[in-house]
Amino acid sequence: MICDNISINSKGHLTFAGHDTVELAEKYGTPLYLMDENKIREHIRIYKNAMAEFFPEGSLPEFASKAFSCKQIYRIVKEEGINVDLVSMGEIYAAKSAGFPMENAFFHGNNKTDSDIKYAMESGVGHFVCDSADELNAVNRIAGELGKKQKLLLRITPGIDPHTHKKISTGSVDSKFGFPIETGAAKNAVKLALSLENLELSGFHCHVGSQIFESDPFIDAAEIMLGFISEVKNETGYMAKLLNLGGGLGVRYVESDPVIDYREKIGEIAAALNKMAEKLNIKLPEILMEPGRSLVADAGMTLYTVGSVKEIEGYKNYVSVDGGMTDNPRFALYESPYTVILASKADKECDFKASVVGRCCESGDIIQENVPLPKPCRGDVIAVLTTGAYNYTMASHYNRIPKPPVVMLKDGQDYVAVKRETVEDLCKLDV
Repeated sequence: MICDNISINSKGHLTFAGHDTVELAEKYGTPLYLMDENKIREHIRIYKNAMAEFFPEGSLPEFASKAFSCKQIYRIVKEEGINVDLVSMGEIYAAKSAGFPMENAFFHGNNKTDSDIKYAMESGVGHFVCDSADELNAVNRIAGELGKKQKLLLRITPGIDPHTHKKISTGSVDSKFGFPIETGAAKNAVKLALSLENLELSGFHCHVGSQIFESDPFIDAAEIMLGFISEVKNETGYMAKLLNLGGGLGVRYVESDPVIDYREKIGEIAAALNKMAEKLNIKLPEILMEPGRSLVADAGMTLYTVGSVKEIEGYKNYVSVDGGMTDNPRFALYESPYTVILASKADKECDFKASVVGRCCESGDIIQENVPLPKPCRGDVIAVLTTGAYNYTMASHYNRIPKPPVVMLKDGQDYVAVKRETVEDLCKLDV
């Protein structure tokens, strides 16, 4: 199995975090998102402890909540004592409602509206991560109107190609995100931020992309950022207190994906940073990182019930399930690979190959193609592994299909973190 929280029990059923998935499907219905709370906490602690070991005092991870946002995850993050990355009023509201200390929140996004900015400030968000000169001027103006001095980081694009999927690469010069170093825009942004009276520049942020398995892109970006910090210090006298290296370390979706030792990768990045700081004769700032996927992806699993098995002789086979692109759009968007298992017969030989497809009226509504399975029957439970990131948060109401619930698994117990939507919920805002 691709993760140590998955196995097969004596009934031949797939288990997840010690729970029989077929029994969970019977108890809660399907589609069903499962989240292993112990696994989430384990990953958080790996990052937190490694960053405390290798980086300067005060360095911390911050959970990139776009990967998985609900009130319960903010309670978990609060209890584990790390920061959080938020990108919308909705995420800010959820975190605040869950009691998260908003001074430890960082507000990201390349197009914050005036309403977003005001709401974030009134909610006590600690830092903005500013993305453009227009935003800097807006944040300064609104901070003045509210009588505040707002802390911020500038998002810098270091010009790195991380060799990941184009749609999830964010560090190149022509990205929609941030101020590029190469064009001089980054230094101009520093000078603008330092000149605005209602802003306090704490440092810089960069992010090169997602689902990266090597440390080299992070090291390259970090060295470029330290060089930029040194140049800014020499030209303006300003020395950054914080350097946020973003997120993006990969996770295993299929057996062919490499196993990542996150502590080892953080240590490699830290060694390169310390060497570069010594070479530049500057003090290494406090380091932040923004893991999202690598904290929650393999803590998640989605369960479906088989509706039909269609065999087109001489062509291909289809297994349709009661969910699909509404609860996991990532194959439609990126052709993302997933491991799919027939949970009801997990101990049987996989001698039947089929495309596992969803219920939506779209030919592109596919979970995964050419999946080897034991031959399923109507009513069997299918499990899709590693769905804890960018599944629930990217879910939609296409075809007016309600979103599944989220059930947390912890210490042998199961509890509902997000209720199943009803058809009445779908129509609440209709006039």
